[in-house]
Amino acid sequence: MDEIKLYNTSAEREAYENKAALYAIVMSLECLERAFAHDSISAPEYTAECNKLLLQCKTVSQMVNNPDLAKFTQQYRLSCSAALRRLEVGVPSTIEHGTASGLTGNNAKLVAETVRDFITTMDALSMNMTSVDKLHPLLTNLLQSVNAASFLPPDYRWKASFRDWLIRLNKMKASDELDEEQSRQLMFEVEQAYADFNNILDSHE
Repeated sequence: MDEIKLYNTSAEREAYENKAALYAIVMSLECLERAFAHDSISAPEYTAECNKLLLQCKTVSQMVNNPDLAKFTQQYRLSCSAALRRLEVGVPSTIEHGTASGLTGNNAKLVAETVRDFITTMDALSMNMTSVDKLHPLLTNLLQSVNAASFLPPDYRWKASFRDWLIRLNKMKASDELDEEQSRQLMFEVEQAYADFNNILDSHE
C-alpha cells in the first residue's frame, strides 16, 4: 500500500503542524477546565496554566489564520464545550468569577487596588488608548479586583458588564481598536461602576 502524504511542501507541513498544535491546546484547556471543576487542581495552579494556554491558543490561532474555533472543533469532532467557553471569555474562571486572589473583604489594601484599577482604566480611555492589547489587561485587572471585593452586593451589575466587554475584546485582534461610540460607552460604564463602587464604600463606613 502506498504511503498517504498529508502534505507535499514545507508550507503544507507547517500548516498541519499548527493545526495539530491548536488541537492539542484546546484539548488541554478542556481537561484543565474539567479538573478545576472537580477540584482536582488548586486555584493558583489553574489560573497560571489557564493563562498560559489562552495565550498559546491566541498565538497558534494567528498562525492558522484565526479559524472559527467552534467550527474547528466540529470539523475535528472535539467535545470541548468548557474550553470553548473559556476561550470566549478570554480569562480564567478564577478571574471571571473572583477566586484568583487571596484578598477578600472590605480592607484598605483591596479598596486601594480596586480604585487604582478603575482610575487606570479611565485614564487609558481618556487618552484614547483603545486598542485591544491595551484595554484587555486593564479590564481583566479591574474585573479581578471587583470580584475579590466581597463587600460588593451580589447584584453589582458591573461585574457582568466588564465580563461582556472582555468577551467582546477577546473576539477582536490585538491591534484592533474600539470605535468612538464603543469607547464612549465603555468609559460611561466604567465611570458609573466607579461611582456605584464609591457609594457602596460610603454605605459601609
